[in-house]
Amino acid sequence: MAKASIPVDLFNPGQVFACMGFLEAADVLLGNAVGGFEWRNIDGPRFKIQTDGADNPFGVVLDFLTRAQLQRLAPEGYVEPLASAGTKKPKKDAKKRRKEEREDGESSDGQALKSETFPAREADRLALPLRLELEGRSLDITHWCDGSSRNSFKLFAGQQRSNVIAQQMIHAIRTLWSVDNNKLLADPFGRTVPLGGSSFKFDPRKSWTGIDAGYSPDEQSHDVQASPVVEVFAAVGLEHARPDEFGIRNVRYGIWGIPLPPLLARPALSGASIVVPMRVFRFTLDLAGKNKIVTFAQEEIT
Repeated sequence: MAKASIPVDLFNPGQVFACMGFLEAADVLLGNAVGGFEWRNIDGPRFKIQTDGADNPFGVVLDFLTRAQLQRLAPEGYVEPLASAGTKKPKKDAKKRRKEEREDGESSDGQALKSETFPAREADRLALPLRLELEGRSLDITHWCDGSSRNSFKLFAGQQRSNVIAQQMIHAIRTLWSVDNNKLLADPFGRTVPLGGSSFKFDPRKSWTGIDAGYSPDEQSHDVQASPVVEVFAAVGLEHARPDEFGIRNVRYGIWGIPLPPLLARPALSGASIVVPMRVFRFTLDLAGKNKIVTFAQEEIT
């Protein structure tokens, strides 16, 4: 049985969602995973996971991510859209697209993997669900395509493509892992890198509006520091759980103080009372163009 923990900022919603992502991934890859938050540590709050096996569960999950193949998923009968004849994309967009493809070592426009089941009624070519696959094991990332009655909690919009965002984040994680995997393992959320304009919008350290910053960093080609680990694993964490969105872009989430399996951690993340030690936080989703962006949270005092 293996146990390990990592630092977490409880007021950063993306980090809390990413903790859920680590727990979900560890349960798939190692089995019998339980996880919970420890907020009374002298050195600050931590998130702990316990799983079957002898290896550090965070290390197993990060290693899987750095070696897994990223695939797009599409429903049966889906046809890749053809580029319009005579239509030229702006040079800047073409240059960025080639850079993204070089970073991942493959084109971001490969054929999507057809699936017999699909989470939405229709497939959005810009926001197809994704699958990470390695040696017969896989993790799906589909929450923004959720066609059920649940809120999809899709934050990115416009012309941003889900697979390109994921490729950029995974490339950054691979780089951090190859440079010093011990540092990344010790503090996955604290290792930030300059990220471009595309992201899943989960890390509030990257969230800005033109008013907040005084200008638009993307228009000046200025990158903002944030965690690619938060961006990817927050998306994984929302595969089977959602924070509680209420009112006008108000969001509530919970943390739990004892080890729980994913089945019980999911409702706890929404702030639902499940008769365990809990703390509940809330934040507001800001708007940046068509995108929603996560902001830092405040704790609800009961």
